[in-house]
Amino acid sequence: MIFTATADGWLDLGDRKVRCALGPAGVKPAADKREGDQASPAGVWPIREVWYRPDKGPPPACALQVHAMTEADGWCDDPADPAYNRHVTLPYPASAERLWRDDDVYDIVVVLGHNDDPVVPGLGSCIFLHLCRPGFPPTEGCVAVERADLEELLAKAQPGDAVEIRP
Repeated sequence: MIFTATADGWLDLGDRKVRCALGPAGVKPAADKREGDQASPAGVWPIREVWYRPDKGPPPACALQVHAMTEADGWCDDPADPAYNRHVTLPYPASAERLWRDDDVYDIVVVLGHNDDPVVPGLGSCIFLHLCRPGFPPTEGCVAVERADLEELLAKAQPGDAVEIRP
């Protein structure tokens, strides 16, 4: 199944559409995506794995690979580092985004397969499907939805499914 997020702020769950947030710079072709440009990359991105905070609830019910997050989990966003756009353990010597956050948006994180096979330095990292902030303000380039909607998507998702980001 492909779950499609559109630049007008909707994500198709198959039987219904739900609100979502995307990057404030809009949706741009993946070839034009750059680290830190705050754009969401257009394309079909395989769902790779799921991370969740065990202190915020049980693992999401899904058929995908699920990891319990710890305070030491991060994701490298330094294009000059060999671990760029990969999971790392914090503290890490290069720039890395902390997954264990205080604002709840990464309580459940779905890693999307953008710029990961192969990884091209500078073409964007940390493109996730995660929880939105109240009122759906823009993300840094990810797709964000309400918790119940993300849990519904994960309950439907199967290995090989993807999220499409469409202009």
